[in-house]
Amino acid sequence: MTVLLLFAATLSLSLWAMWRVKSVYNHYSLIPASSGATGAAVADSILRRAGIFDVEILEFDENLGDHYDPTKKRLVLSSQNFHGTSLAAIGVSAHECGHAIQHKLAYAPLQWRMAAVGATTVANQILMWLPLIGVFSGLVRPKAAAWIMAVAWGVIMAFNLVTLPVEFDASNRAKRILADMGYVGTPQEMEGVQKTLDAAGWTYVAAFVTSLGWFLYHLLPLLGGRRED
Repeated sequence: MTVLLLFAATLSLSLWAMWRVKSVYNHYSLIPASSGATGAAVADSILRRAGIFDVEILEFDENLGDHYDPTKKRLVLSSQNFHGTSLAAIGVSAHECGHAIQHKLAYAPLQWRMAAVGATTVANQILMWLPLIGVFSGLVRPKAAAWIMAVAWGVIMAFNLVTLPVEFDASNRAKRILADMGYVGTPQEMEGVQKTLDAAGWTYVAAFVTSLGWFLYHLLPLLGGRRED
């Protein structure tokens, strides 16, 4: 029963977060910023102002696939944000620039997240394959499998935890920079940018809460607690 309740709760939270970010983004993607600048132009301007000239700004077809790749120094914007002049477009573009600035400044949480990518990838693979290996091969003893699952969820939980300050800091930088550079001219425009970025932030909160729940679900019985499956 416990596992079903946990699954339902975490799935509901994740679905709500995804619905929220899409709903808010779609709303503010229809409201143009008074500056008239495209997301790509805003990104280029912010990077130059920060003294960053080695980051490539690329267009990507998938909507809401925007990201900054620190390993390749690429700032990738969806077509809607690359060419768009909406509050959502400039907000998302500025947010990704915030990550590039973090990278330049060696912002500690970003460094930690980058260092944890490999371990997190391995942990995800373990969670995918260990249950199958344990069931069909019998090579992994139940107690050992339980500890491995707990450690894997712990790694993912830690990764999601360190992601929170990375994302919130990038959003705060974006809001300050947009105001300082005049891309956001009124309180109403700032509110639109803030709501867009705050909604996106909830997806990371949901990911952390989900991983924390599953980590505790696997760990507590090993420490002497009980759970009902």
